[in-house]
Amino acid sequence: MRAARYYDAKDIRIEDIDNPTAGPGQVLIDVAWCGICGTDLHEYLDGPIFIPPAGHPHPISGESAPLTIGHEMSGTVAALGEGVDDLEIGQKVVVEPYVIREEHENGQDYQLSPDMNFIGLGGHGGGLAEQIAVRRRWVHPVADHVNLDEAALIEPLAVAHHAFVRSGAQAGDVAIIGGAGPIGALTAAVLKGEGLTVYVSELSELRRQRVLDAGVVDDAFDPREVDVAAKVKELTGGRGADVGFEATSVDVVLAMLLEAVRPGGVIVNESIWGHEPKVPLHQLVLKEIDLRGTIGYAWDHPATIKLIEDGTVDVKPFITGKIGLDNLIDEGFDTLINHNETAVKILVSPTGKGL
Repeated sequence: MRAARYYDAKDIRIEDIDNPTAGPGQVLIDVAWCGICGTDLHEYLDGPIFIPPAGHPHPISGESAPLTIGHEMSGTVAALGEGVDDLEIGQKVVVEPYVIREEHENGQDYQLSPDMNFIGLGGHGGGLAEQIAVRRRWVHPVADHVNLDEAALIEPLAVAHHAFVRSGAQAGDVAIIGGAGPIGALTAAVLKGEGLTVYVSELSELRRQRVLDAGVVDDAFDPREVDVAAKVKELTGGRGADVGFEATSVDVVLAMLLEAVRPGGVIVNESIWGHEPKVPLHQLVLKEIDLRGTIGYAWDHPATIKLIEDGTVDVKPFITGKIGLDNLIDEGFDTLINHNETAVKILVSPTGKGL
């Protein structure tokens, strides 16, 4: 089968590799769609980060570069391994793409377990391939009425859902999001579905219009034209937002959030940073702001899938491109790195079906 294989920064190759098989306790999945994640872009530009470098195998998977990438995947069940009897061939599924030791995988905070990594980054196959074999623990069924392209956004939506949980925000709160890329836009969708007032700061006109048209924000600001922190304070009677979300890994955006949230407010950092940010931390001290990290998700997939299945969140507006595996770099990575103002989420069909 064909797969996208990561060798090193700026070195991803489309290669023919052996098809996987469903071993005991595993599910073989025909991959329909796999999204390109911001983490994939960081690995391409600045990595390896999560990906274990060649010659340095990951302690759980035992794998190192080159390996198959892609972790935002949807598909259908192709085969069931021994002991798996609660799924059906052809059933729609998504993958919660964790590489975690079995003794930790059912803990409350399994996303924080030692040596945690992700399928499609740390080994165990990847979604940018025609098929993948995954342990049943990490396979989640999806209702048949959900389109598989939309289902591919459940993984990043789970990231957004977990960030919401980490924030402690409640209905009626005011949120300011830095960035309306895939994670920022999906965070807005979760927050709006949970009853918050949501504002976003975003340079791209296309991305601002997408979140406005989708109805997931109350307003979207161009930071080149608006002092976003001052505007948020004006809209909140001088108080500031209750919660902020950083979804860009850009220094000035985090600095804006430190100014925009109220004293005692919370900022959740969703970004994977490729550099050490320089920000005015005196704001953190003088305003007693809580700056919280978030990584992945833990027990978020069932609630996230329900948001899609019952129509609380509509992810269709955020799918801005569909490409085949051969165009992964020139139409996928290049667009999201050098022309990201023109796209939100680009999906890849490893087989070319559905294009």
